[in-house]
Amino acid sequence: MLKTPLGQVRLLGMIEGASFLLLLFVAMPIKYIGGDPSWVRWVGMAHGVLFVFFVMSLGRLYMEEDWPLGMLAKPFLASLVPFGPFYIDRRLKEYGDSRTSSPEA
Repeated sequence: MLKTPLGQVRLLGMIEGASFLLLLFVAMPIKYIGGDPSWVRWVGMAHGVLFVFFVMSLGRLYMEEDWPLGMLAKPFLASLVPFGPFYIDRRLKEYGDSRTSSPEA
């Protein structure tokens, strides 16, 4: 999965999406219910770093594989919504498979 730019985008999307859910559904309740803000600090920082790597992988996919910006906007926007990366992953795979199976003109 890590051998292609698309595979990297998909993997980083899954990891980044999981970190977002961890931030929202574990760290935030611990902060507001348990009174311990350190979880948000550490999980939030990890999520931020993963998000930056995810956006960089989208840029690599655009530059190396010449994906259209409209198609790259979908995973970017999905990464801003909880559970979005998990929803868009199958569409990314299908679109990538259709690009590799179609003959280039």
